Amino acid sequence: MTVNPIEMQKALGGVNYPASKQEIVDQADKHGAGKEIMSALKSLPSKEYDSPAAVNKEVGKGS
Repeated sequence: MTVNPIEMQKALGGVNYPASKQEIVDQADKHGAGKEIMSALKSLPSKEYDSPAAVNKEVGKGS
């Protein structure tokens, strides 16, 4: 799955880190993230993420 990192960061705007997977998914949903981004975020392991870079890194592993 290829996710545009710029679109990912837009979707994650306003997330207060550290954040749980659920907080990240909820925030992306509020920002109207596309299907690919939502799918990528929903497939993340359930844990705390300390930065947007940590989210991007984890999403990248799933590619």
